Amino acid sequence: MTLPRIPRYPPGTDLLGFDRPPAGVDPEVVRLRTEDGASSRGVLYAKGGERTVVCVLHPRGDMSRHYLIPFIVDAGCAAFGQESRSPNNDSMATHEALLVDIAAATRYLRERGYEKIVYLGYSGGGSVYSLYQAQALTAPPGRLTDTPAGDSFDLNRFDMPPGDGMMFVSAHFGAGKMMQNELDPSLVDEADLHSCDPSLDMYNPDNGFREPPEPSRYSEAFLIRYRAAQTARVARIDAIARSQIAEQRRFQAMARADGFDDRPLTERILISRRAVAGRFLQIFRTDANPSMLDLSIEPTDRSVGTIVSLRPDLSNYADNGMARLLTPRAWLSLWSGLSSRAAVFDNLPKVTVPTLVIGFTGDNAILPSTARAMFEQSPAADKQLHYVKADHFGFPLPAHPDSGGRKEAGSIVAAWLQQRFART
Repeated sequence: MTLPRIPRYPPGTDLLGFDRPPAGVDPEVVRLRTEDGASSRGVLYAKGGERTVVCVLHPRGDMSRHYLIPFIVDAGCAAFGQESRSPNNDSMATHEALLVDIAAATRYLRERGYEKIVYLGYSGGGSVYSLYQAQALTAPPGRLTDTPAGDSFDLNRFDMPPGDGMMFVSAHFGAGKMMQNELDPSLVDEADLHSCDPSLDMYNPDNGFREPPEPSRYSEAFLIRYRAAQTARVARIDAIARSQIAEQRRFQAMARADGFDDRPLTERILISRRAVAGRFLQIFRTDANPSMLDLSIEPTDRSVGTIVSLRPDLSNYADNGMARLLTPRAWLSLWSGLSSRAAVFDNLPKVTVPTLVIGFTGDNAILPSTARAMFEQSPAADKQLHYVKADHFGFPLPAHPDSGGRKEAGSIVAAWLQQRFART
């Protein structure tokens, strides 16, 4: 038996990089040292004389070759594609620490003489930039002082200059909010990949599943139960994460307690090991959003499947996948829809700078209603909403190969920047 092909894109496809670098630019690699001692880096694209620089960062992905950079440079702005301290691996990352990476880039670029800083929040970058802007505009001592795990991380001690503009491009409400819609709630045992409650399985034909590429169709009653069960699973993982952190802290307290040095060596070794050794969570089955198979849930230009898989009924069980292996702290900060602080609507009230929102009508992860909601909830006096016929990565749709796509998205970004920020 030969399993059907799962990937949506051919192996080796550059999902985010530009085809050609900006003309007339000698890219400059910039190494940054953050105020908490971490390292980050980026690539600066500038012709010289620009007053505005557009920054693009993603919590995990390398944005140093983002496909919108040539359009930004042609519009008369510089571009800074940044790689966070956790490139291609968020297993131990937290959103709170990532804010210090953004702060380091913003300070550096202001010191280079750029008068205006605009943030390009692509996909997961939108929620982390909105969290940064909200915290940057919060005067000390009112900023966050810990992570969702309760670890001390005081943002009041960092210099966090705010940005002057915000772009949300194919952006979601936050990694946690997105994951809450992707988690398979039919999994009943977090330690067992194959545990299943058939009544909550979106890949059960009795619930409306049909083998792709045929669309599935789920009843409203099923979807209500399904979404509630997804929230319950997030809460369950949160509880597991917090219990594991509490266990580690119990041993840390024992190591700090009076009399620890008087314990037998074998006890001190055991306690010390348990104090420093954290655990990892395996988050199984994270490719299970009904709207990706049931195209009637919100009719758009998308096709059946997720952003990476034509057969999510199979990829849902694959070894790789979003949020597959995480520390409890990373889960709570990055991926928990109940605990993460990087939720757009929690931070959007402070994002009053000129704002551009672009939604992709063929996005297999983020539906156009997301862009509409961001636009409507934005408090910015100067805001625009545009839709482009493209998939999540900006590629043209098969039904519209000669329109939309990255070219149209780039033209919208360039025009918006030229009207507000570019040198003229």
